[in-house]
Amino acid sequence: MAETAEANVNEVAAAAHAEHAAEGAAGAEKYASGGEYIGHHLNFLTYGKLPDGHLGFAHTPEEANAMGFWSIHVDTMGISALLGLIFIGLFMTVSRKATSGVPGGLQNAVEFVVELVQNSIKNTFHGTCDFLGPIALTIFCWILMMNMMDLVPVDMIPGAAQMITGNPHLFFKAVPTTDVNITIGFSLSVFLLILYYSIKVKGLGGFLGELAFQPFGKWALPLNLVMEVPAFLAKPVSLALRLFGNLFAGEVIFLVIGLLGYWQLPLNLAWAIFHILVIPLQAYLFMMLTIVNLNQAHQHH
Repeated sequence: MAETAEANVNEVAAAAHAEHAAEGAAGAEKYASGGEYIGHHLNFLTYGKLPDGHLGFAHTPEEANAMGFWSIHVDTMGISALLGLIFIGLFMTVSRKATSGVPGGLQNAVEFVVELVQNSIKNTFHGTCDFLGPIALTIFCWILMMNMMDLVPVDMIPGAAQMITGNPHLFFKAVPTTDVNITIGFSLSVFLLILYYSIKVKGLGGFLGELAFQPFGKWALPLNLVMEVPAFLAKPVSLALRLFGNLFAGEVIFLVIGLLGYWQLPLNLAWAIFHILVIPLQAYLFMMLTIVNLNQAHQHH
């Protein structure tokens, strides 16, 4: 079954990127240079306060930067919300139609994912947290779906958005995890859970004591703080940047290959097949690091 599934995935990737070769050749022709093509595809559909004080969409990267912190990447938020709804609807449908007899392919796939998450928690987590299973399942599936958007031809969704709006220069990004705001949002949510359970399980004194009195004891408190506080604060940063960096690099390589026009197919297919391994791996690593960090929050040292 695993070999058949892998073959089907490779066939889908081959078909998608054959289509990508044709679309990429046409898409790149609209731009004066390869750098302009790549730069345009790396900008977001940003909504915020314009220089004249009114709210609206940015028309240039400079306008988007000037909007500052309170601007919104509408493409990232919209696709993330849509994928979240698909995830919820898919699992609700399967749970309602689940059978104890011979399951269908979709039920098999959902059961495989649920068992993967359950086994990961069982082998890694040694505390008590009733909703760790739903958290881990949501993180894995949602990030996996976001990452899979990287396999969609790079000009397909932006091109569709431009056609619908009638604006051939519209910015639109289709891979939410190539937006560092999304990956930071995930990591900060996990970090807040780590803080909550660290204080709940160990008490405020116990939590602060771990930072102040380890690893060299209370007489080396300044040195302990210098070592432990940055390491603790680095957890959300490393979670966010690892996921963002891998997906962003993959997207840029797809864009560079797309500049080759009709000659891009062999390289595109090879990179897509390799990326099929990266996409679930990054989702799994984020989930596992979440479980490991929450396990540490539940342990007394």
